[in-house]
Amino acid sequence: MTSNKRPRLWLAITFGVCLLVCLLGPLQALFNRDLLVNRLAELGPWAVGLFILVYTIATVLGVPGTILTIAGGGVFGLFWGTFWSVVGATVGAIGAFLLARYLLRDLVKSRLGYHKAYFSFHQAVLHKPLTFVLAVRFAPISPFNVVNFLFGLTSIDLRNYATGTFLGIIPGTLAYTWLGVTGEEALQGGDRLPFFLALGMLTLLSLLPICLKRNECRM
Repeated sequence: MTSNKRPRLWLAITFGVCLLVCLLGPLQALFNRDLLVNRLAELGPWAVGLFILVYTIATVLGVPGTILTIAGGGVFGLFWGTFWSVVGATVGAIGAFLLARYLLRDLVKSRLGYHKAYFSFHQAVLHKPLTFVLAVRFAPISPFNVVNFLFGLTSIDLRNYATGTFLGIIPGTLAYTWLGVTGEEALQGGDRLPFFLALGMLTLLSLLPICLKRNECRM
């Protein structure tokens, strides 16, 4: 077997194993915040490792991690909940990136290589790779899992992709984690103001890129 096919084989095997684990395991837990919080709280010191592992696998498989992030806030608190979610999301995003690059890139390029949208995205990556990744990751409304695979179809290097992803998702992850922390307090009869402040922060982050784009068009 040639050396250039080996990464594809191992990635295909890894993807298949992850898919089987999720299908045979409690996949419904990824969409149930209360169940996730209870399961993680029961694990004690093992909670962090399992949380990152599940987050990574879910991201590679394209499963939305919003509920995981919110649950992480309820279990680990604002700071550590944000940090562990960012780590899990970044590692998973790297996995999805490599999966797209070694398994899907040639196929997609042969079919969409001359598509205008793909060409524009690829050119933006070539022009300012780190800045472009940061800009795309900063907006919580961007389709995180789709973007993971899309970047893998470009020629961006792994270092800029990983760095931009890690730093770029911090604001949005912080907002979702804050929702988890404040939501837990609100459910227990505590102050609801922090919960609405977290919602406001998330809304602001979502609208900010749109506002900036409109201002650029007016200039």
